[in-house]
Amino acid sequence: MRKWFVVFMISFSLLVMVACGSDGASGGDGTGTVGISMPTQSSERWIADGNNMVEQFEELGYETNLQYAEDVIENQIDQIENMITRGVDALVIAAIDGESLTEVLDLAFDMDIPVIAYDRLIRNSEHVSYYATFDNFQVGVLKGSYIEEYLGLNEGEGPFNIELFAGSPDDNNAYFFFDGALSVLQPYIDNGQLVVQSGQTDFQQVATLRWDGSLAQERMDNLLSGYYTDKTLDAVLSPYDGISIGIISSLKGVGYGSADLAMPVVTGQDAERPSIVSIIAGEQTQTVFKDTRELAGKAVEMVDALLQGGEAEVNDTQTYDNGVKVVPSYLLEPISVDIDNYEEVLVGSGYYDEGDFDE
Repeated sequence: MRKWFVVFMISFSLLVMVACGSDGASGGDGTGTVGISMPTQSSERWIADGNNMVEQFEELGYETNLQYAEDVIENQIDQIENMITRGVDALVIAAIDGESLTEVLDLAFDMDIPVIAYDRLIRNSEHVSYYATFDNFQVGVLKGSYIEEYLGLNEGEGPFNIELFAGSPDDNNAYFFFDGALSVLQPYIDNGQLVVQSGQTDFQQVATLRWDGSLAQERMDNLLSGYYTDKTLDAVLSPYDGISIGIISSLKGVGYGSADLAMPVVTGQDAERPSIVSIIAGEQTQTVFKDTRELAGKAVEMVDALLQGGEAEVNDTQTYDNGVKVVPSYLLEPISVDIDNYEEVLVGSGYYDEGDFDE
């Protein structure tokens, strides 16, 4: 019933626009409207993504409809349906749950609305035109390689104790991040240079639903009390800065980061301001920078190409199978950031001002 009601409303809205003399925001000349669906405002990076796209679309003459669903799947579906009803010319979607949008994308297809998957692959739909993202496997490789070098694993040092955290199981990227990191770390786990005292090494055991830092903190609390009362933790593989902050809060709660107990190496991702402040303070060790200005620009280019009747530039046509089709993609390169290069990479590029890290 819901689908037919939405189709009726779409048809009704289009009739109203014609009756009122509207041109329906026909895309292709920078005068259309682009719907932008972002998952949440609880993460700085999604706010930056949304704002960057709005700015760049508007520079080309497009109008935008930017919505945040606050990590509620039903909200995102309703918001996208509303955008379709209002007659947007294209959709850019960073999915909360990559498997929940099949029906609403059918509606978009019925209205000839192209869909760009933004940084998170939309699964189980043939109606995804393109995918704009970073090299997500390489993101994981950067984190695993940082731990490898930091601990001297490639020089035979060890054994060291490590615990693993992964991202949300409903986000396709989380698997790429984890697999990329384990492609570096697994040989050291196998030969005993890295020891996971909890024994929790499977993705489903270490996943963090919705990338929730409080859930990560709770799990870290349990790991420390269950396995490290008489052992020292040397490294934590963390997939995202918000999770890293939760992990660090737990570690500090039992004395890590003091003169008597050094903070383990803790990775991260997204170069969020609180985590850069933490890196400067000597707590979090590393993060992976993904320049959302470039990613937003790539999504804008894709939409503009489609609305101009052309094809978008891609550099990957093999990696991202969404269960129905291999989605043509453009992969941007991530950059590892720590105390030694954060100024050059983040401040030097204009992504942050130096004063952004003052506390």
